Amino acid sequence: MIQITLIQIDNYGPWTVTPSPRFEPDLQTLQSRLYADLEREFGSHGGIVFYNRFDNLIAISNGIGEEEHRKIQESIRNRYPITISMGIATRKTALEAQRVATEMIQKGGGAQSSERREILNIDSLANEEESRVQISHIDINNITKTLTDVETAYDTSIKVYEVLVELMKELKKLGGLCFFIGGDNYMAPSNGITKNDLREALKNVDKNTGVTLKAGVGIAKTGGRAADLADLGLEDIRAGLTEDSVLIFHD
Repeated sequence: MIQITLIQIDNYGPWTVTPSPRFEPDLQTLQSRLYADLEREFGSHGGIVFYNRFDNLIAISNGIGEEEHRKIQESIRNRYPITISMGIATRKTALEAQRVATEMIQKGGGAQSSERREILNIDSLANEEESRVQISHIDINNITKTLTDVETAYDTSIKVYEVLVELMKELKKLGGLCFFIGGDNYMAPSNGITKNDLREALKNVDKNTGVTLKAGVGIAKTGGRAADLADLGLEDIRAGLTEDSVLIFHD
């Protein structure tokens, strides 16, 4: 069972233009700092956060309870001119967990409601026995020689984001999510997706985009540990220790 926390800035749209439009570099700085702080906060409890759209962030939060979530909200309130609301849900797949977590936060009011402030709505939390996170760390083979060193930086980015969209669509069919994490790297909360299914999904993306992909997969009690194991699997593929495009490590 994977536990997802959806994090949303309260009343952010109206705040950015009240009493007049705020300086855009300041807004970009706020968003990037907020992501970094939330990554640190959740990471200190074994979780991991993906920035998604910056005003909306998605955390894998297995092992993090109600009290810890409220303390994170309080910490943000004390250090930022904005507040955050959260919805939490636990399900067998990441896709379903984020769907219910979204419903939880929506029950607290609209994203631009001036009345919503620090909502924490919990559908369910993962207990110790059922907690299980599967994360796939995916990257593009040989991107330096095929794109980075031969194409413009912007054209390379177009290809990287094209791959992201294809991965998001393919993994959604299987109940997974996928996020860009920088460079040519993607992370996919992938509970319930078998090795064969992931391998076929990567092949489909290869075919549609003209790149080739590989993935290390980690399975553990928490998101942070699963991501670490996924990194190790990917490094072994890069080192040529297996000819398979997918390598799974269990905690």
